[in-house]
Amino acid sequence: MFDVIVVGGGHAGCEASLACARTNHKTLLVTGNIKNIADMPCNPSIGGSAKGIVVREIDALGGEMGRNADKSLLQIKMLNSAKGPAVRALRAQADKITYPKNMLNTLNNTPNLEIKEALVEDLIVEDNKVKGIRLENNEEIFSKIVILTTGTYLKADILVGDTRTRQGPHGERPSNHLSDKLKEYGFNIKRLKTGTPQRIEKSSIDFSKTKVELGDDKYYTFSFDNEIYYDKDKQIPCHLIYTTEETHKIIRENLNKSSMYGGLSDIKGVGPRYCPSIEDKVVRFADKERHQLFLEPESIYYDDIYLQGFSTSMPRDIQERMVHSLPGLEHAIINKYAYAIEYDAIDAKQLKQSLETKVIENLYTAGQINGTSGYEEAACQGLIAGINASLKLDGKDPLILKRNEAYIGVLIDDLVTKGVIDPYRLLTSRAEYRLLLRHDNADMRLTEYGHEVGLISEDRYNKFLKKKNDINRLTDYLKNTKLTPKRETNDKLLSLGMPEIRTGITLYDLIKRQEVTLTAISTFLDKEYSSDILEQVEINIKYEGYIKKALDEAKKMVDLDNKKIPEDINYDKIHNLASEAKQKLKEIRPTSIGQALRISGVNPADISLIMVYIKKEYFYESK
Repeated sequence: MFDVIVVGGGHAGCEASLACARTNHKTLLVTGNIKNIADMPCNPSIGGSAKGIVVREIDALGGEMGRNADKSLLQIKMLNSAKGPAVRALRAQADKITYPKNMLNTLNNTPNLEIKEALVEDLIVEDNKVKGIRLENNEEIFSKIVILTTGTYLKADILVGDTRTRQGPHGERPSNHLSDKLKEYGFNIKRLKTGTPQRIEKSSIDFSKTKVELGDDKYYTFSFDNEIYYDKDKQIPCHLIYTTEETHKIIRENLNKSSMYGGLSDIKGVGPRYCPSIEDKVVRFADKERHQLFLEPESIYYDDIYLQGFSTSMPRDIQERMVHSLPGLEHAIINKYAYAIEYDAIDAKQLKQSLETKVIENLYTAGQINGTSGYEEAACQGLIAGINASLKLDGKDPLILKRNEAYIGVLIDDLVTKGVIDPYRLLTSRAEYRLLLRHDNADMRLTEYGHEVGLISEDRYNKFLKKKNDINRLTDYLKNTKLTPKRETNDKLLSLGMPEIRTGITLYDLIKRQEVTLTAISTFLDKEYSSDILEQVEINIKYEGYIKKALDEAKKMVDLDNKKIPEDINYDKIHNLASEAKQKLKEIRPTSIGQALRISGVNPADISLIMVYIKKEYFYESK
């Protein structure tokens, strides 16, 4: 008998298993193939726009992805470093051999955690409560909670040209029956699709026709542990190329051979809107003369190069022509052809914000089964599902991150409130409070939560408290230290390339000037501070007005989220409620006024009617 069974060993499954085991719950991780644990079947990278911030959030909560990525780096850079702090994020090339190897080692050395290789065919459900799992050999394993993190393996089909093959990303056997069982239990099952590009033999590429893309000449880490495992001067480069007129001509002439454009007539899966195939790009953006592609190294242990941005479901002979039309790839050898994969997922609107399902008690789901795409989106859901499973076992309230607290909160709220039509990908534009959800302050936002749930050690928590104290100390010092226009002061400012001051000014107000940085005026500080503390204090000062406005807006949202909607509310009894709103509210069953307001089809007039009804029927005191 286990406390928790986690089904699936991808990024969501790893985080869920570790979260449960590290909080002292006996955990079983069941996976179809142990060799594929923490596998990276698509791009060889961790992070990216918004996603890099999610990895920092995972780390701040006590998850593993950031630490593991730091140990597996081939290259790392800060995206949008020349733009505002709200859109900066790390993106790293991760070694596809090292990353899974390190994660499996972590899992194997974690107390309370066992790993079993098997395929799960069904759940054991009694009185609408999950009791365990049933394997394909009919073996039953019992537990108090089950977390499904099945990735793209539910009835997975590989699509290439006019062929459909029932298998997983590496030719493995998929789960052929579990999604049918979930449908019988009352889950709405939908079909989604994603794809991956070719892997090219490195020695067959003429890199002289490409543009070199190097990693940053500065050390970065995803983890707030700040341990450096790489040499910044020995990072492996990526290379940039563009599609050509010939590439587009080949694609247009052969669209009917693509699985998605006529090769197969029975495709039901909807592909990712924000990571389209090259066919989609050529059709949807017909006015574009070219599209950028990146040649990305996959590992130091083999020579495959990942052709980022060139995913397709064209037949292999057409793929050969497409690849050979690209600069530097005229004689390229394709080691692995591109393909699309179609798979089953559940309707995320059937989830609570804790990621426990509304359909079956004590059953949680995380990752691509919920309709998301991406390793980072999967990992953060796995972590939250694992945390909330543990909290439920301990008789505690779930951890629900708000939209102003974390990108993780934005993702989960979007999933359970709006559902998905196509695979969900995190973008900075999805976060209305993105200036509050920055790369630099993820630890300040979430470490307290990680400590409360038992995933942040006392040693690390004390380091966090010291950093927090140093930030407050430096901020106070800057507010209370005034420079006067003495010759000595102005000479020092001029030597630093800054204009003289003519009146007295605090260091705090001096930092508000665009040309002034804390690093540049560190000579005026009372002590040395680390670069991350200087960065965070400087951002807080320079963007003070914008941050205050965002905090004020967020407070209004939090106030609405604190206005709870009774679980047993009967929307049919609310007179004059719009029919669309009534249908959506009955389907999603929002837990708060704030969540109800974020449902598409529910307008402010509907919200007013709901609040009046609640106040009348439940003696609700509106604030």
